Amino acid sequence: MPVYRLDLAYDGAGFKGYAIQHDLRTVQGVLESALCTYLKTPVDTAVAGRTDSGVHAAGQVVSFEYAEEIDLDRLRRGVNGIIGPEAAVLEVSVAPDGFNARFSAIWRRYRYLIDTRPAADPLTRHFVWHVGHPLDTAAVDSASGAFIGEHDFSSFCRSVEAKSNVRRVTDLSLVEDQGRLGLWVQANAFCHQMVRSIVGYLYDVGRGFSDGSAVESVIAAKDRSLVATVAPPHGLTLWAVGYE
Repeated sequence: MPVYRLDLAYDGAGFKGYAIQHDLRTVQGVLESALCTYLKTPVDTAVAGRTDSGVHAAGQVVSFEYAEEIDLDRLRRGVNGIIGPEAAVLEVSVAPDGFNARFSAIWRRYRYLIDTRPAADPLTRHFVWHVGHPLDTAAVDSASGAFIGEHDFSSFCRSVEAKSNVRRVTDLSLVEDQGRLGLWVQANAFCHQMVRSIVGYLYDVGRGFSDGSAVESVIAAKDRSLVATVAPPHGLTLWAVGYE
């Protein structure tokens, strides 16, 4: 059966996360409802990363099977007329046989924005965590390197029983631009709240509340209580997903 790929962006502020939840407005719920309206039949979608409530996406990937040939441009325009302006299908394509947005992905990349300037920017308040005071960016940058590699990130995740928290982080970099800090994190996959917990810990390092040299020992402890701060969701964006 043909597999179709949707490249999707959304403002997460008005959604209770990506995954369908009973009686709650979610990205998946809105998207699948729109697909059902356009295709005249229900479809089940797979997604590269199930983002939390309030988290945004610039490069989310969704896939679904559908037996008939689809006019790709008409589908994109039709679905966008239903889900916009908070969400948009950027591109529709026919995927390779066996493609699954979740299981075929080999990496995910997130961006987290922090604003350290005294006054918040009203125009970006839904996408940036405004903290209003400077951080020791050298300490943050130094501590970031310890996250690189394959580790059990139980100290930085909301664990699910019988599921592994081992992940391989390939990049964690800091970009600073006139008081706005961008933390970029890339890994093969992420467990629940992993990025926001890493950002929260690095934020505490930047304000001198946590020891940047202790990252390795915190990871090794596999103890969630050692990470005091979880960054709020609105500063986080799923930026891109990679496939072979």
